[in-house]
Amino acid sequence: MADYEEQDITAEDSDELYEHHRIVVDKGQALLRIDKFLMDRLANVTRNKLQEAIRAESVQVNDKPVKVSYKVKPLDVITITLAEPPRDTDIVPENIPLTIVYEDEELLLVNKAAGMVVHPAYNNWTGTLVNALTYYLQNLPTSRNGEGRPGLVHRIDKDTSGLLVIAKTEYAMAFLARQFYEHTIERTYYALVWGIPKSDSGTITGHVGRSAKDRKVMTVYPDGSYGKHAVTHYKVLRRFKYVSLVQCNLETGRTHQIRAHMKYIGHPLFSDATYGGDKIVYGTPKGTYKAFVDNAMKLMPRQALHAKSLGFIHPVTKQELHFNSELPEDFTAVLEKWELYENES
Repeated sequence: MADYEEQDITAEDSDELYEHHRIVVDKGQALLRIDKFLMDRLANVTRNKLQEAIRAESVQVNDKPVKVSYKVKPLDVITITLAEPPRDTDIVPENIPLTIVYEDEELLLVNKAAGMVVHPAYNNWTGTLVNALTYYLQNLPTSRNGEGRPGLVHRIDKDTSGLLVIAKTEYAMAFLARQFYEHTIERTYYALVWGIPKSDSGTITGHVGRSAKDRKVMTVYPDGSYGKHAVTHYKVLRRFKYVSLVQCNLETGRTHQIRAHMKYIGHPLFSDATYGGDKIVYGTPKGTYKAFVDNAMKLMPRQALHAKSLGFIHPVTKQELHFNSELPEDFTAVLEKWELYENES
């Protein structure tokens, strides 16, 4: 998992968990509480953090969650999985303004602007959301001994705008990651797509994986021969002459899932250069119409995709939370432009 942003291959959401440690217990190991056992095996970790991870089911023995009091046995296979890949570089805190929608002791929600990379990676080590979060969180009173690291639970593409939930504690991170993994997070996106879908609503099912022809692009493998199972539910909110405003709800969170799925059914996202939406897909590409589309794409030189709402169970209160965000200015401007075009044509 080493190439997120350099190829613009970030997930619209991520419901994957990444294995950080796999330990096979020695044959001669005496019975020992799992937290004590792991304290001896892992560097730079506190017993409290280990216990939180065990309670959140991030630590499993023989592929099953265990209690903190569990005693390891010879040949047990212990795995530790987290929501983000193991880091291979230090993250530099940067004082970058954030639009914070909600915050408490356990988590915060940010409304990410289009153009901001989420996670540092090759060619994008600075200026990312994580750099900004690292700076912001380390200055909070709740930060302990400089350990106020941001917990990235999911990601959205660099040029996708909208809501992201960030965990502020180890327990919150594991609890939220498990909801993504089990597909219980409510995720709503607004997308402006080319064309008019035949049905008012529908479900797109098809494995999503990297294209064999272009590693920067994800494609749909409907026969399931490659990629990962992916499901997108959509509903048409507004029909214009050559484009439609569509609501997409993710059942799974694969890389570029919405973008790949909508292209697969013949409706690529407006102004999406990676998936063929940066040219006229519907309508005759000439004259005043071509000039109109060119101007609309100058207003929004990125895929027309916004993470509109997010719903989940709070890790501590266990209450259902739901957050909504307004469409950004570029998205609104393009919708108004299409509405004006339709009224005048």
